[in-house]
Amino acid sequence: MAVPKRKTGRARTHSRRSANDVAPVAPRSVCPQCGTTKLPHYVCGNCGYYKGREILVVE
Repeated sequence: MAVPKRKTGRARTHSRRSANDVAPVAPRSVCPQCGTTKLPHYVCGNCGYYKGREILVVE
């Protein structure tokens, strides 16, 4: 069975695992009704439209 000769240092371990710490940025799309950015597959918070239909009444 393979056994490491020396203890792996904290810096080496953390630098190897650091690639997983980056949080992914949520994808953005543009609302065809008002042109603001919104999350895809969500009702636009600015105008209240989703797929060309008014879902929420935004005043």
